[in-house]
Amino acid sequence: MSALDWIILIATLTGIVAYGLFKSRSSHNIDGYFLSNRSLPWYMVLLSIMGTQASAITFLSAPGQAYSDGMRFVQYYFGVPLAMIVICIFFVPIFHRLRVVTAYEYLEQRFDKKTRTFIALIFLISRGVSTGISIYAPSIILSSLLGWNIYWTNLFMGGLLIIYTVTGGAKAVAYTQQLQLIVIFLGLFLAAYMTVHLLPDGIGFLDALKVSGKMGRLNVITTGKTANGFDWNDRYNIWSGLLGGGFLALSYFGTDQSQVGRYLTARSLSESRIGLLMNGLVKVPMQFAILLIGALVFTFYQLNPSPVFFNPAVRTEILDDKAKASLDAIEGRYQAGSTEQAKLVREYALSGEDEQFVQTIRDNEKALEITREEYKAKLKEVSPATDTNDTNYVFLRFVIDHLPTGLVGLLIAVIFLAAWGSIAAALNSLAASSVCDLHQQYQKAPPDPETSFRLSRWYTFAWGVFCIIVAQFANNMGSLIEAVNVLGSIFYGTMLGIFLVAFFLPKVGANAGFYSAMVTQAFIFLLFWKTSIGFLWMNVIGAGFLVLFSLLLHATLPKRSVSSP
Repeated sequence: MSALDWIILIATLTGIVAYGLFKSRSSHNIDGYFLSNRSLPWYMVLLSIMGTQASAITFLSAPGQAYSDGMRFVQYYFGVPLAMIVICIFFVPIFHRLRVVTAYEYLEQRFDKKTRTFIALIFLISRGVSTGISIYAPSIILSSLLGWNIYWTNLFMGGLLIIYTVTGGAKAVAYTQQLQLIVIFLGLFLAAYMTVHLLPDGIGFLDALKVSGKMGRLNVITTGKTANGFDWNDRYNIWSGLLGGGFLALSYFGTDQSQVGRYLTARSLSESRIGLLMNGLVKVPMQFAILLIGALVFTFYQLNPSPVFFNPAVRTEILDDKAKASLDAIEGRYQAGSTEQAKLVREYALSGEDEQFVQTIRDNEKALEITREEYKAKLKEVSPATDTNDTNYVFLRFVIDHLPTGLVGLLIAVIFLAAWGSIAAALNSLAASSVCDLHQQYQKAPPDPETSFRLSRWYTFAWGVFCIIVAQFANNMGSLIEAVNVLGSIFYGTMLGIFLVAFFLPKVGANAGFYSAMVTQAFIFLLFWKTSIGFLWMNVIGAGFLVLFSLLLHATLPKRSVSSP
């Protein structure tokens, strides 16, 4: 990067963090550290919710996902608006009425302490691991830009985040996310504009959409139907999005403390509801826009020669001269084919419809993909530990190679800000659950406010260290945006199911709820291990299985009294 890019990057990051720490300087109690003293208006709640979701993974991996698989990933979010309505009706009023710090406090009042502990542990494991993956995402940037070792980069990024989150708490997270999202949306708009602006003369936005559509990258709606019926292994289609994605959204926003903690910061029930409902309206268009940028980047590389492999750092690690020569030969063939493909696509974009010509372009693209796979196979042969899935590097490579000086620094700042906002919120929620759901529940002496505040900071620090350790093992995971959602889906069905039982089956007792949660989680682990079913369906199956199994246990276990807060 140029000196101007570095100045913009450092100034943007430093200014926003300083602003957040300044605004949070009075948060010296549990309610202030974890919930901003329940004082935020709805628009701050909205920005905090969005900022927590919009991690670096979103901006690094989502455009690459659209580049390689098209825009059908957006269907994953179709269930979010419906989920927001359900959460506003059933979840939020209970959490506000009980004035809980974490969602899992309610489970102890409805069931018992062991149920609260078990679900809190599920949350801590799943959110802790996914946060570690989120630390790995921005580390990719520094590692690629500066040639740093990825492990030292994880330590550097994680260390900065620990200092930032331990010092500021929830209020620092909320106020920095406010500015972060402004910079993020500005950066995305400029990235989309420049992608179209850099297209060859005579080819505009509509021409770019025509090309990406013909090449299968505007597949926004898919049904999952095949000649053999519905494909349950298809990850992204309209039905898995509405049902599986809806159940995942119910669990994420209704039972995951990293999100529950965002809307519990609101100063009233209505402010929480407005923030959530607005999130439901904004989420799908925002993800559509991010994926559309990926489809436009795909078109750009159809009209211009593209890299055979988007992570340049991997090649520099190859020391064997014979291996280098083999890779050079494959790359030479790919570049010749890519140059020819660019000529054909330009001709098509400037001419009328010709299906036979389109088929020629598609056949050429398949041939180029075969060459890419040959290159990746050679990389794997030379260095078996190499991650040959370069989906996460597509957008980053485009930004660094083609965007003008100054804008590169801003977009790198966007990715860093997204990482800091989501990771800081996650660390804050992990500490909240650790203190409130575990430590204070099992300590003998009653909690002292000042001691609890200091303890909260230590737990934030400890979870930061844990997440750095996870980040060190996050390579070879493929598309990071898929990885974190697959991980969440392994646990979210159980988490949602137990809350559905708590809300809607008041006669089901504590033991039935607890044992059904344990059996359901074991069942989902087995399902994930032994089948290839699309991960979104695991949210539906897990929640439904737990509800049905709890009814069965309720009918067979000895009865005990239950309460319904």
